[in-house]
Amino acid sequence: MSFRSAGVGAVRRRAPLALLALSTASPAVAAPPAKPNIVILLADDWGFSDVGAYGSEIRTPHLDALAAAGVRFSNFHVAGSCSPTRAMLQTGVISHRAGLGNMPETIPPAHRGKPGYDTHLNNRVVTLADQLRAGGYRTYLTGKWHLGHTPDTLPTARGYDRAFALSQSGADNFEEKPNLLLYQKADWSEDGKPAHLPKPYYSSTFVVDRMIRYIDDGRASGKPFFASINFLANHIPVQASDADIAAYAGRYTSGWTALRDQRRTGAISKGVMSADVRMVTMKSTADWAKLSSEEKAQRSGAMTAYAAMATAMDREVGRLVAHLKASGDYENTIFVFLSDNGAEATDPMAMGRMASANARYFYDQSIAQQGRPGSLTAIGAGFASAAASPLRGYKFTASEGGLRVPLIMAWPGHSAIKSGRVVPGFAHVTDMAPTLLSLAGVPAQRGEFGGRAVEPMAGRDLAGLLNGSQTVAHPADVPFGYELSGNAVLFKGDYKLVKNLPPYGDGGWHLFDIVSDPGETLDLSRAQPDRFATMQADYAAFAKANGVLPMPEGYSAPQQIFENARETLLIPRLLSLWPLAMALGGVIGGLIWWRRRRQAGATVGKSLSGVD
Repeated sequence: MSFRSAGVGAVRRRAPLALLALSTASPAVAAPPAKPNIVILLADDWGFSDVGAYGSEIRTPHLDALAAAGVRFSNFHVAGSCSPTRAMLQTGVISHRAGLGNMPETIPPAHRGKPGYDTHLNNRVVTLADQLRAGGYRTYLTGKWHLGHTPDTLPTARGYDRAFALSQSGADNFEEKPNLLLYQKADWSEDGKPAHLPKPYYSSTFVVDRMIRYIDDGRASGKPFFASINFLANHIPVQASDADIAAYAGRYTSGWTALRDQRRTGAISKGVMSADVRMVTMKSTADWAKLSSEEKAQRSGAMTAYAAMATAMDREVGRLVAHLKASGDYENTIFVFLSDNGAEATDPMAMGRMASANARYFYDQSIAQQGRPGSLTAIGAGFASAAASPLRGYKFTASEGGLRVPLIMAWPGHSAIKSGRVVPGFAHVTDMAPTLLSLAGVPAQRGEFGGRAVEPMAGRDLAGLLNGSQTVAHPADVPFGYELSGNAVLFKGDYKLVKNLPPYGDGGWHLFDIVSDPGETLDLSRAQPDRFATMQADYAAFAKANGVLPMPEGYSAPQQIFENARETLLIPRLLSLWPLAMALGGVIGGLIWWRRRRQAGATVGKSLSGVD
């Protein structure tokens, strides 16, 4: 059994143009239809039920419209954090084979440089952009990249014609400023060269503006376009305009437990969860009723900003769609919306005195400033669990709330995507590359590209799920493994073997039927010991085949983030203080010199006057 690749479905190829018949009596052969444009709308840290079409109270009318024009997946999975998901989305290859066995922010020192732990997209893989460009597409990317920061690892070195990209996990949404707890500066580039943001600036608006410019500038080529739009919303810092925040004033004062219940009901009503779905009470969430009025105001205000940021992003999606309708591109464009992982539970203000002190030093963390310029707002574990409702867990975890996210696919003018349906079959982010290549009629790489050997894609073509001719893309007897930061999974048919390290779990293996129990409420490891043992053996084979390394004793992803940041930031910040230290040293030295001169003058004076 091979764990490197499950194989790629048959690629639908364009029929070649027939030769014109010599006889004038023969009918002319019609040209094949134009290849579709492709737009990927990648949200950052959105939970499973954050979209209106998935049961949310957050207003997302433009995403909902795409859902109505296409299909919604209810059993679609990604990685537990951003870079591994992005690597698999770009390549169709398992993250460990693509170089993202871990991210630069969360990798322990012992794993750095080991095979599969490059912390950037390696050269053993080719991107979707590489393949589409070879198939006659113009290729563009805007927004978060987070797959490398050197010239040879930025988007324009990996298949993109034009790109305005952020190499880091996140940044400020109102100005050219990094997350100051993690980075020294915001690392933006355009076409591989350092770049600066315009003023005024708001992240969701800018990434759509720049993409529209790229699309329009290249229109004269006559080629179809591939546009990868990578929003910063809703990554920390959660930020939105005053008007968008005001629209949700008072909405979240009932707390996360009430919202988690409301979202469960909403997901059922939208058809993405069954009516009998069970749901756990997250142990990581405090009792809302026991919080102080100040704590409630702070937490509900953060969630208010989160909803506002999502609505602002949705509005920009609507603006892009309106532009494509006006240009005549809309009906021949494939739209893909997904999130890179579940909602973010990490909150610097709840991670101990050092983290909260640094946050207060660099940012205005007052309740009234939440979500506004100069703030570092985060929703924390409570509301992150609500954003994933009715699932267990959130970002970083290998629970469904960390890995199962919304996926909407639409092709408004084509029957290849049968609209208005919910697709319940298991799907994975590695499926996106082979599926889009198939829909575009571009041959997919099969272990070779441009005359060189490359990692074969592990994903499967979902065309049958999209047009309704199939209900299953991944065979029930073929295991599919995943690991990140010690949190691990083995999918096989309806079942999921899962392990979460502290602080997210107990470090042991558990077994769930995620079709009948997507909320992971009933551990089947004792009831089905044979399946439990077989799937553990399957995972061990996956880990060995893909070079998965065991985590160091006591490893914690949130803690590693701050340890790595301290290591990378300490020297630059000490150096930045060096001129001040030199100036201060000069002042102190001058004062000492002045005092000694004065003392020496006084001694001489006494000696001349004969005073002891």
